[in-house]
Amino acid sequence: MICELTRATACAVVDKLRAGEITPLELLDVLEARIAAVDGQVNALPILCFDRARDHARALMRKPAGERGLLAGLPIPIKDLFDVEGVRNTQGSPIFKDAVSAKSDIVVENIESNGGVVYAKSNTPEFGAGANTFNEVFGATLNPWNTSRSAAGSSGGAAVALATGMAWLAHGTDMGGSLRNPASFCGIVGMRPSIGRVAHTLIGTIDRNLTVHGPMARNVEDLALLLDAMTGEYADDPLSLPSPAIPFLSAARSGKKPKRVAYSPDLGITPVDVEVKTVTRKAAERLADAGVVVEEAHPDLREAHECFHVLRALDFAITKARLLRTRRDLLKPEVIWNIEQGLNLTIEQIERAEAQRIAMTARAVEFFKTYDLLLCPATVVSPFPIENRYVAECDGRKFDNYVEWLGIAYAITLACCPALSLPCGFTASGLPIGLQMVAPPRGEAALLAGARMLEDILGLRGATPIDPRPPAA
Repeated sequence: MICELTRATACAVVDKLRAGEITPLELLDVLEARIAAVDGQVNALPILCFDRARDHARALMRKPAGERGLLAGLPIPIKDLFDVEGVRNTQGSPIFKDAVSAKSDIVVENIESNGGVVYAKSNTPEFGAGANTFNEVFGATLNPWNTSRSAAGSSGGAAVALATGMAWLAHGTDMGGSLRNPASFCGIVGMRPSIGRVAHTLIGTIDRNLTVHGPMARNVEDLALLLDAMTGEYADDPLSLPSPAIPFLSAARSGKKPKRVAYSPDLGITPVDVEVKTVTRKAAERLADAGVVVEEAHPDLREAHECFHVLRALDFAITKARLLRTRRDLLKPEVIWNIEQGLNLTIEQIERAEAQRIAMTARAVEFFKTYDLLLCPATVVSPFPIENRYVAECDGRKFDNYVEWLGIAYAITLACCPALSLPCGFTASGLPIGLQMVAPPRGEAALLAGARMLEDILGLRGATPIDPRPPAA
């Protein structure tokens, strides 16, 4: 059973921490018991570091209540791609299955300096490659709404931890939907912020920005709280942005509503399951209940597939070529394919892809001069069987490779826009569907306000946490 405290929102738990009604140590006890009760059924948090977490919690408790940061001692899991000092960082790869981090990533340092207490690492596909969370080190993470289904990825462990009450907030990252896809599949909220909004440790290149860090939560206000705790300017990340003058939590609670939004069933670039289209369209149209103009439209993103294929491959070549040369036998086929695609790129292909991204971003910026927000499905299908490594086809059309089914998410990545997945309904079989909500670059405040309003209209807040549900007999 899910205890009352586990069901509480992150904002409510932080209020209790600040008021001295509960301590970080007591929260860690609650989580340890919940993980023992349910994680064996879903495999979301394979690495636990409660001793480290309790040491950190005790250190926080020695500080005055007003000096414990925005999170005030709230426990947070970190995706198992990023360094937490003294904790394993396997990256889901046999190559690093025993690696222990000597120093924390900037994003972890930032969360901890703002009062977050790291107690676990969440499961992810090998190097975050692919939107189904499985690897050779820990196995697969299962969807709690139906444990025969995928939780998507690559932040699948984080999403499942939230959906099952093993976390109040969670850290994730997103390149081609790695926050948004598992949020959609698991019935929680996941946000890809603007480039630079969350500082990170530099890897590969100074301006590496297809991947960004972002918050995951069970509702919009909790998401905004974690975003506030993750933001901030760091000299070690020259592209990082300062925290905004108005906190994102205040923006989410502002009540400011969009005047005109666009809905697109497919962004003009991808097949989408009929049931997903139906549910997301109905959710988007509910904004009209609040007097918002809702029209069907989308920016021109026709180059998205070609552009993303090239830039993703380039990223893999820059960051993983050494592993291909030295540990090829321990890499999964999809990672090998990605790296080799990158190594075989020509300068003409790279030049063309960068020009395509500039063009798509310019069109998106122009589009948002007419519309405050863009709405569309967060994923093109509902949760698929866990044994499928990826989605091979949709609505009768076969995809060319293992990432093409993610086009509705990565097109938004390429356009440099912040976006989130908001729970918006369920399939006939009871599986969650997410609505992707998109704002112009650096438009997180308006995005959060609009998402908070629609969340109220849809009335789905509080649908999680749940106990894991096995498939029907």
